[in-house]
Amino acid sequence: MKTAKDKEVTEKLENVGKTILSQIEKGQNPTFRLPLRTLSNVYFDEKTGTIKLGDKMADRQFLNIAHSRKFMQTMLVAAEIKKVIQEEATISIRDLYYALKHTIEGTQENTFEEQSESDPCIEDIECSLDLLREELHLAASAKGIIAGDVLIKDGKDTIDLTKMGSGGWSVPSNVEPDRIEFKKVNAEYVLFIEKDAVWRRFNEDQFWKKQNCIIMTGRGQPGRGERRLAQRLNKEFGLPIYVLTDADPWGMYIYSVIKQGSIALSYSEEKLATPQAKFLGLLTQDVEKYNIPKEVTIKLNNLDVKRLKEMENYKWFQKKEWKEEFKNMKEKGYKLELEALSKKGIRFITEKYVPEKIKNKEFLP
Repeated sequence: MKTAKDKEVTEKLENVGKTILSQIEKGQNPTFRLPLRTLSNVYFDEKTGTIKLGDKMADRQFLNIAHSRKFMQTMLVAAEIKKVIQEEATISIRDLYYALKHTIEGTQENTFEEQSESDPCIEDIECSLDLLREELHLAASAKGIIAGDVLIKDGKDTIDLTKMGSGGWSVPSNVEPDRIEFKKVNAEYVLFIEKDAVWRRFNEDQFWKKQNCIIMTGRGQPGRGERRLAQRLNKEFGLPIYVLTDADPWGMYIYSVIKQGSIALSYSEEKLATPQAKFLGLLTQDVEKYNIPKEVTIKLNNLDVKRLKEMENYKWFQKKEWKEEFKNMKEKGYKLELEALSKKGIRFITEKYVPEKIKNKEFLP
């Protein structure tokens, strides 16, 4: 059954076609106007606390030989997306690529050679129509998992997230309100954990039950589904989002993506980012504070140092607490993984480290 959002998306897609048709009928050069997705058109919005795309625009013209192939590909993608929505189906971006790849009649040229040609067209449609790809019925592989005292309705099924066993509930790529409805949420906060293995420690210890919270993971860099779900829990239920990652530049960048968003997805970050998220740890400063043995630390490599220097220049990492942590990391010359806390005891992270930090509000902004 088509939802109100489906009708809205279909109308937006049809308007693109109508505009192009009108241009053709008037003898004009068919032109698709879209936001310029370059680094020079990306900025950090202090007011919203998110990374945003600027207002610079670009025109993709059919009669411009440099644009004609990409123009044709964009129209093909838009038409196929409309067809998928009309059929009330959901497909992967890989499916979309194969559905559209064919040899153009009378030529030896294919519409698409690689998926790397169709993916940017999807992004262009997303940002020009202010939509998420999930709203276009395009899905990514399920990646994240979640557990907690939450009851949701997923399509026709009602799912109790307290009864998902050791594996948790697999977060789908589309968690929009018309797809995933929260029937009950009994929690004080959301703990967003970087790694799958660490999430399983928390789940096995039933941390979510003992601490009345929700635990989730994106298994590394979180996907759009996990980020959107965290944002919904924060906005709709006022739940704080606490992020737990490795004490290295990569884990800390994962936190910034959850909080501010990413440069690559700057056109949709207001629908994905959670500016209220707070960093719980791990910190290199915790080594001395919690007497963590130095032998479990890992020496920073050249790539770590390079990434750290890049992050130091980001506007959203300019607060003194972050500067102190980055300075300590460079001075000590090491990083450490969450699993290193196991040196203090297998349940040290679930019974002492995280509960104490939350109780004492020891967060980085």
